[in-house]
Amino acid sequence: MDKKLRVGILGATGMVGQRFISLLEEHPWFEVVAVAASPRSAGKTYEEAVGGRWKMQKPMPEAVKKLVVMNVNEVDKVAAEVDFVFSAVDMTKDEIKAIEDAYARTETPVVSNNSAHRWTPDVPMVVPEINPEHYEVIKHQRERLGTKRGFVTVKPNCSIQSYAPVLTAWKEFEPVEVVATTYQAISGAGKTFKDWPEMVENVIPYIGGEEEKSEQEPLRLWGRIENGIIKKAEGPVITTQCIRVPVLDGHTAAVFVKFNKKPAKEQLIEKLVSFSGKPQELKLPSAPKQFIQYLEEDNRPQVHMDVNYENGMGISVGRLREDTVYDYKFVGLSHNTVRGAAGGAILSAELLKALGYIEAK
Repeated sequence: MDKKLRVGILGATGMVGQRFISLLEEHPWFEVVAVAASPRSAGKTYEEAVGGRWKMQKPMPEAVKKLVVMNVNEVDKVAAEVDFVFSAVDMTKDEIKAIEDAYARTETPVVSNNSAHRWTPDVPMVVPEINPEHYEVIKHQRERLGTKRGFVTVKPNCSIQSYAPVLTAWKEFEPVEVVATTYQAISGAGKTFKDWPEMVENVIPYIGGEEEKSEQEPLRLWGRIENGIIKKAEGPVITTQCIRVPVLDGHTAAVFVKFNKKPAKEQLIEKLVSFSGKPQELKLPSAPKQFIQYLEEDNRPQVHMDVNYENGMGISVGRLREDTVYDYKFVGLSHNTVRGAAGGAILSAELLKALGYIEAK
């Protein structure tokens, strides 16, 4: 494409905002032209506002260092600078809903990393390989908002990325019961070990609200559009436990599955490695060439070896074997701040652009 779309990042100084900035450096379609954050950061350069809190391994891109941080609450002012925005604001859910709707009403599409709108009936919550057809609900959302161009779309919780794609690949075998325990990295809480020293050599068996999200959000991904809203799927039944572990990046899941139609192990593996969707078909810039890899070694997947598979945009699966209580069990791994957060949102924006939902103003 000749001219890149102008991108704004709401909540640009936090960890997910930083991840957006890092991943968008030299993006072929998008250029970060506006960064917005709380009033206390507004007026400073991005470099000054972040200070010593840059948490990415790559250095801060030169192109954003001197951008002056805008006040995220000055919606019209920020919206005038951009074609669309990524949202990673740190506010209450009601405040997030209000501000994302406000940006949408300025005819600025919002691709959100936040959870606030995940259950708004006409807001699509999409993993691009799983349910891109849910973007069709945008036309109904625009009617509600009174917009022609503006809308809000969200990505699901990071914790489900390590098993929801797997279960989607196996849908023809009709999973009916799923038990999943996720072992979640501290970056999922926006932390590093420097910020959170009590996590060193520690495990915390509770992450507020995470289990409810992990059990219900896959059902919304597998849902259908009815009368202008998304109705979640009836099953499978999913029960989860979510545990915080001393890992910087990477959510691991230990999962047990019962099927209506029990397949052979070889069939399950074949479905995983051949699973692809619209991003692969359209060869989108951030799309993994192979979405899911299967690892035969007994000690894989491992965070150190596999979390960056396909630049953090792929899912790694291993230890698939028959179970004595359920039919099969496996271990999945995904990068929680790349595929599970900023990278997943960027892939969504690429798909929305390819499908004609996001254009230059």
